[in-house]
Amino acid sequence: MTPLGPEASAELTETLGAMLGNFNFEIFPLAGDASARRYFRVVSGHESWVLMSWEPFTDDGHYPFLSVRDHFAKHAVAVPTVIAKAPDKGLVLLEDLGDLTLERKFWENQSQQMALPFYRQTIDELIKMHYPASFDRNAQAQDQCTAFKVAFDVEKLLWEMNYGREHLLVKLCEIKISEVERRELDRVFLKICELLHAEPKFIAHRDYHSRNVMIKLGKVRVIDFQDARMGPVQYDLVSLLRDSYVNMEEPIARELIGYYLDKRHDLQATYKLDDPSLEKFMRVYEIQTIQRCFKACGSFASFFNLRSDTRYLKYLGPTLQTVKRSLQTFDEYRSFFDILSDHGVFERSF
Repeated sequence: MTPLGPEASAELTETLGAMLGNFNFEIFPLAGDASARRYFRVVSGHESWVLMSWEPFTDDGHYPFLSVRDHFAKHAVAVPTVIAKAPDKGLVLLEDLGDLTLERKFWENQSQQMALPFYRQTIDELIKMHYPASFDRNAQAQDQCTAFKVAFDVEKLLWEMNYGREHLLVKLCEIKISEVERRELDRVFLKICELLHAEPKFIAHRDYHSRNVMIKLGKVRVIDFQDARMGPVQYDLVSLLRDSYVNMEEPIARELIGYYLDKRHDLQATYKLDDPSLEKFMRVYEIQTIQRCFKACGSFASFFNLRSDTRYLKYLGPTLQTVKRSLQTFDEYRSFFDILSDHGVFERSF
C-alpha cells in the first residue's frame, strides 16, 4: 500500500488527529468493493485502524451502520468495535479486522471441507442475528435499531427483481422484451415476491456473503451490516451458501443448512419457533435463490452499465446458472425460465 499524499486533506488529518489524540500516523486507501463508502487503513506505530468515510450523519442513535452494529453487539454478534466518530465529517474509526476474508479462506484451501469450520462460525453469527437479535423487541430496541423499521416486503423484493430485469436483460443484454413477455415477467415476479413476503421475518443482514465476513485470529467477524432489514432467514442463507464469489459444492451447502437447522432447533422452545418440514424450508430456499441471485445479476450488470466497472461481469455466468437450476425445479415459474432461455441469456458470455 502507498500512503495518501497531498490528497489527504488537512481537514481529514486534523479530524483523525483529534480522534487518535496524536498526529503521528499514515493513511492508506483500501480497495473498494461495490459500495459508495470509502475505506482507509490508519497506521500509527504498531497500531492500526480502519476509517470508514461516507456522508455526514446525525449521531442520534438512528444512523443505520451504528444502530445495527450496536444492536448486534448487544447480542454478541462479532462486529467491529467503534473507536471514534466524527458525524459532521461522515467518518467512523473502526477496529482493524485485517485483510483475510472468508472468500480468500475458501479459495486458499485445496478442499472445501477445510473451510467448513469457518463457515460454521459464520452460521453461528447468523443464528445470533436471526434469533436473539430479532426477538429483542422492547421499545428501545424497536426505536433505535433501524433493521426493525425496514423489511423485505413485496415492494422491496419486487424492486430487486425488476432491477435485474432492467440492468441485466434490457441494458446489458439489450433484449427487446415483448409486451406479452413483460406481462408474464410481471406476473411471475409478483408471485415469487408475495410468497417470500408471506414467510416469517427475522433480522436479515442482507449482504451476508464471503466478502463481508472477515477472519481475525481464527475468528470470524461480520461487516457491512448497515442495510439489515426484516426478512425470511433463507435470504441470508442463499447469500452465503449460493454466493457468487465462491463455487461452493451443493453437498457442502446442504451440510451447512443442516448445521443451521440444528442450531435453530436448539432455540425452538426459547423463541417459540415453528418447525417447518425440511421440504418446505428448502422450497422457500430455492425460491429465494431465484429472487436473490437474479437481483445479484442485476447488481453486477449495473456496475458495468452505470460506471463501466468490468470486475463483476465474470460472476454473471455462474450466478445465472444458479438461477437456472432453481428455476428448473418449479413448473409454476417455467415461463420465466423460457424467456431467459429463448433469449439465450443462460448461454451468453459476459
